[in-house]
Amino acid sequence: MNNIKLKLDKILGWFCVILFSLMVILTTYQVVVRYVFSKPSAYSETLARYLFVWLILYSSAYVFGQKDHINIGYLKEKMPESVKQKVNIAIELITIAFSILVLIYGGIKVSTLNMLQFDSILNIPTGYIYSCIPIAGILIIFYSIYNIALYAKGEEIVEDSAIID
Repeated sequence: MNNIKLKLDKILGWFCVILFSLMVILTTYQVVVRYVFSKPSAYSETLARYLFVWLILYSSAYVFGQKDHINIGYLKEKMPESVKQKVNIAIELITIAFSILVLIYGGIKVSTLNMLQFDSILNIPTGYIYSCIPIAGILIIFYSIYNIALYAKGEEIVEDSAIID
């Protein structure tokens, strides 16, 4: 399972880098055509906005997998190891429940409802854009299950911040 996580980390990290790079290119293009040529491009503006939403969701899943997300660990750090392990597992289970109910279930409902609604600029179903919500939920659930497996073994989760090796 560790090999799968490492490969997923690398793929997700690179995907976020690519999304960010595309977003920077599109935004730069938008600024140039708007202010230099006085002809704003609605396509680049809309696509950059959607890429930004995708970047937020996929990078949040990546950061969650790296255990680099914001948390307040003061109370948890004061607990004995046996209690801390149970609290960590409970937190992961709550995260899984949230991901299933809100991200996957809600995301699938939103995506399917919007498959009939087309974006006025890009002329694609907006359901494709919302499809990143349940995918991010699946990724977060995988990371939570991975973390639970480590906690159950009594292993400490090593926080790896390196996107690209």
